[in-house]
Amino acid sequence: MISHINNYCVRRLAFALKISDKDITSIFALVNYRLQLNEVKGYLKKEDDALFVPIPDYLFILFLDGLIGKYRGIRKEDRELSQAQRVKQAKSQTLSNNLILNKLKITFTLTSDALIELLALADFRISKGEMSAFFRKPTHRNYRQCGNQLIRNLLTGITQDLQSDKPIIQLKIN
Repeated sequence: MISHINNYCVRRLAFALKISDKDITSIFALVNYRLQLNEVKGYLKKEDDALFVPIPDYLFILFLDGLIGKYRGIRKEDRELSQAQRVKQAKSQTLSNNLILNKLKITFTLTSDALIELLALADFRISKGEMSAFFRKPTHRNYRQCGNQLIRNLLTGITQDLQSDKPIIQLKIN
């Protein structure tokens, strides 16, 4: 399934983290995926642009994994995977907003309290219990699906936080 939320998230993260198109190719390179600069440009276009190209789910997963690698490091066994193995691994995952939320939590080393604070920056209120429901297994009785609105507000909160004098997120590049 291709969703425009993928493109939106990449655009917002690129803006919040002040990463260039070339930096995005480097993020993909961290997970052994070669992406051309002209491909990145198409992915960063807005939906109403004639040159807009939707980002497939597996590529968005690879991007999020690359961000994790950039800010947290990449496990040795993951560094040794080929591009084909990485793509196969990414395609085996089902992309959901819950997965996006979890990967962002890992990328920025966020606690549930920090996530709640970031959402509050975007005037989005959520309790700790509601937040924990997003990280449960789908078979758990208290599992809750994360919506696009929460992801959009989290990205707004991340952007506001990284532009503040005392950010919640402390970026460390590996």
